[in-house]
Amino acid sequence: MKNLTDWEIIESVKHGNQSDYSILVDRYKNKAFSLLKRMLKNEQDAEETLQDSFMKAYNSLNNFKGESKYSTWFYKIVYNTALTKISSKKRKTEREMTSVEDHFDLKSDYDFNISENKDFSEFVNELVNKLPERFSAVITLFYLDEMSCEEISKVMNVSVSNVKVMLHRSRNALKDLIVEKNLVEELI
Repeated sequence: MKNLTDWEIIESVKHGNQSDYSILVDRYKNKAFSLLKRMLKNEQDAEETLQDSFMKAYNSLNNFKGESKYSTWFYKIVYNTALTKISSKKRKTEREMTSVEDHFDLKSDYDFNISENKDFSEFVNELVNKLPERFSAVITLFYLDEMSCEEISKVMNVSVSNVKVMLHRSRNALKDLIVEKNLVEELI
């Protein structure tokens, strides 16, 4: 069963084999959870939103036309559900591209120390988590989930050029954070 394509699993679920949906859940839960943790900055909210996302996707399977990959369609649901969660918590959601300085303080007292016990990837994750939600989401989708700019544009409902701008600004924000906190030597 695990070697089936997403489309074959979806067709099986549509034909009454609801338990096959668990294959899609297993296939996408870790990457979606990672994206949600970065956006929501809270593990419990990420778990709840992930469950909501899988339920929305399951209930909307009949609307999936296969015009894009299932993963792109699903990540769009995850991303939009996260934005809804953020807005319900009275947090501002960026709608327009604005300067990084309006949304993120490079001079915060956040402690970025790499100890011998701390994994390098954990350190990088901490840095990415300090970015605004949209910037951390675009970095996660591009680098960790290995999505193309075209796929990310569908997920985030922005143009491909805006995705490229967000990637550029996200990279610059990370670079500025690394320089500001004198972390260059720790990353070498």
